[in-house]
Amino acid sequence: MPKLKLILATNNAHKAAEIGEIFRCTRLKDTDMELLTQRDAGITADVEETGVTYRENAELKARAVWEAAKAKGLCAYVLAEDSGLEVEALNNEPGIYTKRWAGEDATDADRIRFLLEKLEAFPEPQQRRARYVCVACVISPEGEASYFRGEVRGEILHTPSGEGGFGYDPVFGYMGRTFAEISEQEKNDFSHRGFAMRAVAEYFADLFEEEQQI
Repeated sequence: MPKLKLILATNNAHKAAEIGEIFRCTRLKDTDMELLTQRDAGITADVEETGVTYRENAELKARAVWEAAKAKGLCAYVLAEDSGLEVEALNNEPGIYTKRWAGEDATDADRIRFLLEKLEAFPEPQQRRARYVCVACVISPEGEASYFRGEVRGEILHTPSGEGGFGYDPVFGYMGRTFAEISEQEKNDFSHRGFAMRAVAEYFADLFEEEQQI
């Protein structure tokens, strides 16, 4: 059985569990997986996201963790991702600035309120088209970077609805519901991060198949 040792450039244990769940619903289901957060691996890298694209920010985070892992003598793949919301009527803002668009200390409620105020001049559904984008970067133990993208298209509703999710999920409408109204499993199936992580899983599955054929 192939073994995958993967360090995630995050300290969010929930995100690690979510990625593991997505992987186990793919061709990786029979793989022996060890998914570690930075904290699990004893890595304290804190990277400033200075890139101008999702891809640049994802690689900045992945490369910093990879370098820290290498310094510790850890042989593992490293995964980082950067994601954001893009609203067509706002020239695809907030994009890579999604987390800090409404201010460095803004809460999710503050961000939603700020977004809805920006869209007051755009009342029609076709004017409120938006998409969530996620770009993942995987760095191999040898230092080679690979990139994977996922996105989902929807629209920004006029009022929040739902108790789940985070960020802009309560106003991101998708197939008649918001991302805050669907289950976690459904979100894994439909979300930008879910699509990107399944692409990552396919990358690893192909890699392991090639190794077994050698």
